[in-house]
Amino acid sequence: MDTLFDMLKRVRAFVFDVDGVLSPSSILVTEDGHQLRSFSTKDGYAVQVAVRMGYPVAIITGSDSPSVTHRMAYLGVTDVFMAVREKDPVLDTWLASSGVKLDEIMYMGDDIPDRPIMQRVGMPVCPADAVEEIKAVSKYISPFEGGAGAVRDVIEKVLKLHGKWALDATIGSR
Repeated sequence: MDTLFDMLKRVRAFVFDVDGVLSPSSILVTEDGHQLRSFSTKDGYAVQVAVRMGYPVAIITGSDSPSVTHRMAYLGVTDVFMAVREKDPVLDTWLASSGVKLDEIMYMGDDIPDRPIMQRVGMPVCPADAVEEIKAVSKYISPFEGGAGAVRDVIEKVLKLHGKWALDATIGSR
């Protein structure tokens, strides 16, 4: 049986859900129907480092919000799939174009729609506040909540194991 160390060492790409992972699970809705999300700058920094170190990073989310698109572009993430109802086919298409193998992917999700994809990838992980069904299929549960450092936690662990965690001052916190 593989140890957590072994599983983290195999990770070569990151795929994330948004709501409940990169942002808290609560969303503010304005009077005119716009949805407002907050994002952790610590998570953002880690995503930037992963991108700059050459790790493929993808977002697969049911959300369809311009704020998510803008935030990911700002962090350098180019593979952003929005308004996705069935995540498996999107992952398969992305795999074909990225050259990454299924067992090299770390996927972080927090709720039921993430479960099918998490049962397929090599390293399914979740934030501390994920639902129980997701915790049950996760190989690692971050001690941090979604939108509050969970993404930073898992990216930092992988990059440190690979000797690629950058302490380069040219990468700003975003």
